Amino acid sequence: MNTIELLKKIKKLEIKTKGLTKQVFSGEYHSAFKGRGMVFSEVRDYQLGDEVRTIDWNVTARFNSPFVKIFEEERELSVMLIIDVSASEEFGTTVKSKKELMLEIAAVLAFSAINNNDKVGAIFVTDQVEKYIAPKKGRKHALMILRELIDIEVVGKGTDINEALKFFRNTQKKRSISFVISDFIDTNDFIEGLKVSKKKHDVVAIRLVDKAEYELPKMGLIQLFNAESGLKTWINSNSSEVREKYKNDFINLEANLFSDFKKSGIDFASISTTDNYIQPLMKLFQQRGR
Repeated sequence: MNTIELLKKIKKLEIKTKGLTKQVFSGEYHSAFKGRGMVFSEVRDYQLGDEVRTIDWNVTARFNSPFVKIFEEERELSVMLIIDVSASEEFGTTVKSKKELMLEIAAVLAFSAINNNDKVGAIFVTDQVEKYIAPKKGRKHALMILRELIDIEVVGKGTDINEALKFFRNTQKKRSISFVISDFIDTNDFIEGLKVSKKKHDVVAIRLVDKAEYELPKMGLIQLFNAESGLKTWINSNSSEVREKYKNDFINLEANLFSDFKKSGIDFASISTTDNYIQPLMKLFQQRGR
């Protein structure tokens, strides 16, 4: 992609997602992702109904009149987008590919963070960490992350989410929010990595899926190609038994994945390339904000 095409794509992405972020997600994001705690703000005169435990006894003694301490939420957060950029993310058979869906979701999350004065960074991963962008504030930084995501040329072909999670834990010493955006087609035990990361950080999984991964069209003898392993398999898609097994295999894998997320206490959303991603993200934010 040349520079002009890249800039046009980034601008289009910004216009589409930034307005959406302000109108739909700003309040939900703020409620869903809390600051690190409460910090002292000021003292004021005691008012009827204030809790006795908030009284500042030093100031009260000095002025011989009751004063209370006011605390505010320490709002600033660091948001890390851990994004799977392996070959399987190029897959897409309908409206958009998983990579295009990932781009829009990443943009919504990045602009939501920036609008709340939070820092945002990114880790791009295949079977190795491809790129690390340290968290910073500001629109220019968010746009830089999206530019790098659009234009990245990866070295690895497989997927190892654990590599990204290890890197995340080693580089982010303060508690952060991490959004792991992937199709989670990964033969490694990434669930353990998510659980370890969750001990210190707020971890959210966003799983991407395409309709053709669970509904095989009737097209006769077709070749299935694994973009990560290079494995090719011929199957008869006209066979109802083949199609049924194909779908059941996916359903079982999905059920196991969701069960592992729930057991590990990982909040997650599953979003299809055919879906409007607004509703799944809103539902995720609202559930966390309760």
